[in-house]
Amino acid sequence: MKKVALYLGMLLCAAVSQAQTGTLSANLYGGYTFKERVNFDAAYTEVQDGFQWGVGLEYFTSYRTSIELKYLRMDTRFPLFTPGGIQVNKDRDDGNLQYILIGANQYFPRNGAKLTPFVGGSLGIGIVGGEADNATKFGWDAKAGVKINTNSVVSFKLQAYIQSIISTFGTDYWVSGGGTVVAVPDYATIFQFGLGGAVCFDFNKRK
Repeated sequence: MKKVALYLGMLLCAAVSQAQTGTLSANLYGGYTFKERVNFDAAYTEVQDGFQWGVGLEYFTSYRTSIELKYLRMDTRFPLFTPGGIQVNKDRDDGNLQYILIGANQYFPRNGAKLTPFVGGSLGIGIVGGEADNATKFGWDAKAGVKINTNSVVSFKLQAYIQSIISTFGTDYWVSGGGTVVAVPDYATIFQFGLGGAVCFDFNKRK
């Protein structure tokens, strides 16, 4: 995981070095992420809703576009149920979801307007943490919202977001018409929706 985080950081630094001089922003994120059911072959879990926090470093390559490296975390629970609805991991379901992502944002400014709509998307790693161990998988997110500009270095964001972690967790077997057995990896996907915002500190803010 540390190697992946280092690699993402190097990507951000390389992108910044190739971009034109712009504004650097440090973002403090907070939001409420809603519950999600994840189905397995012989069981299912319900990732519980909760508060998510995070930090991001955003570099504006122009007035309209930016590159961002961010870390997000939500402490939650993963109750595991049989198909009949019986929980099999009582008192052992504490966990967390973490994301280390790099991506881009597109802003749509209007002359003299304090409110700037934006959309964004990121790719990277998602970490599913449990009481016993952690699993590092592919993760991504997408968001849309509005940035509230001020005359100071502090600005604010309001946004809706979706985020996902995709993982293989087993194997399904398919029999073709000719009787050939083919092993196919089975996938489980955490796909959550949330509402939140950010406090942004825009260093070297343009006038």
